[in-house]
Amino acid sequence: MQQEGGEILIVATLIIVIIIAFLVILFTVFQRRKNKLLQERAENKKRYEREIAETQIEIREETLRNISWELHDNIGQLLTLAKIQLQHATPESMEEVSEIIAKSLSEVRALSKIINPDFINNIKLKEALNLEIERFNRLNYIDAELTITGEEKEVNQKHGIVIFRILQEFFSNTIKHSKGSKLEVFLTYKENLIQVKAQDNGVGFDMEKARLKGLGLHNIKARAKLINAEAKFVSEPQKGTSLIINYYI
Repeated sequence: MQQEGGEILIVATLIIVIIIAFLVILFTVFQRRKNKLLQERAENKKRYEREIAETQIEIREETLRNISWELHDNIGQLLTLAKIQLQHATPESMEEVSEIIAKSLSEVRALSKIINPDFINNIKLKEALNLEIERFNRLNYIDAELTITGEEKEVNQKHGIVIFRILQEFFSNTIKHSKGSKLEVFLTYKENLIQVKAQDNGVGFDMEKARLKGLGLHNIKARAKLINAEAKFVSEPQKGTSLIINYYI
């Protein structure tokens, strides 16, 4: 009887030891996974903040390039024309000179909007897109059009910066490389989604070849993923290119 009781005690002790060991192992695994998850979250946060900072810098650089082009190609030419006309001015031509100077002032005011730091720090997606489209048309870079549908929804300010920069890259490539004559942008507000579609009628490209060497395409998709969005390209040679961004609210 005593022997049976001793065996039961030994078995019970072993079971308790095994349960305790199992719980310790389970706790250790859980703690490691928790620490790994916390580390990944911290790294993702750092990467996100770094991406936002880089995007803001890129927008500033793009903005400065745009200002340089406008000063040289637009305002500079207007003021040069006004100077030439003033040198040969007559009472009858003064009205035309006045109109050119007034247009120059209007262009300077338009530039002041994007020079303002608030344009970068408190950028609103709809207003930013509208300013870009207006600039393209004003400078005759391309025939551009913005169509907005649905009830406007608030976009996280940092997320809006990322979306705008992705679109800026697309616009820049369209103007420089697509050889297209038209750019259409559709901003659509839905219940749980904001969709932006930009398309041109340019030369397009082969998607398979672009995937093999398209680091830029990869960066755009990675940026979109950081803000819980998806970026998709659609293009065919001689059939233009489209970029669709789905931002989930």
